[in-house]
Amino acid sequence: MSILSDADLDKQTVAKAYARWAPVYDLVFGAVFERGRQVAITAAERIGGRVLEVGVGTGISLPQYSKNCQISGIDISEPMLRKAQERVAELGLTNVEGLWVMDAEHLTFPDDSFDVVVAQHVITTVPNPEATLDELARVLKPGGEIILVSRVGAEAGLRRSLEHWFQPAARKLGWRSEFSFERYSRWTAQTPGMHLIERRAVPPFGHFNLIRFGKQGAVRADDISKRERAAG
Repeated sequence: MSILSDADLDKQTVAKAYARWAPVYDLVFGAVFERGRQVAITAAERIGGRVLEVGVGTGISLPQYSKNCQISGIDISEPMLRKAQERVAELGLTNVEGLWVMDAEHLTFPDDSFDVVVAQHVITTVPNPEATLDELARVLKPGGEIILVSRVGAEAGLRRSLEHWFQPAARKLGWRSEFSFERYSRWTAQTPGMHLIERRAVPPFGHFNLIRFGKQGAVRADDISKRERAAG
């Protein structure tokens, strides 16, 4: 059985795929991924402060954040991001600090910029998942969290075989159909200062997980104050 490597999922393929998805993304995936979005946002709001949403797409999640969170969003797809910018303007989302076309593997933000980094259905779509996770960790403040909603592949059995079989078609759609949790575990073990806080299944179908990573280090007093205001 032929298995595609990470190199087979390149940035151009992903950008083109999501440009095609832009007009219909909310209609196709809005309701399907609603529960996962809610779970991720709830986890992010427990910390509050400055939130970076990586792969913000059409901005479908932006209205759901508390006004106490300051949201920045990036996406590799300009057509998707245009829809997000329209949504921000139409709804008057004043807590959105900015939206940028940006490659998740090469974020232009300084180190330790955000209290929370949220990435929903992103890690299995990027060409180099571990390099992307490294960037998310770099821009995260000490004491902050990376919050992922991610499809996790089966470790064995029929579903694993089907995921490998479907991978060539999934690549054309802009994602991987197979991605084991072992890759997250290896990344955590090899990345100083990062640790797994939580992993649990979220809808739909039980194939997706909420995954939370924490960054070790002292939380500054002003960050604690911001989080208390966000929670209150």
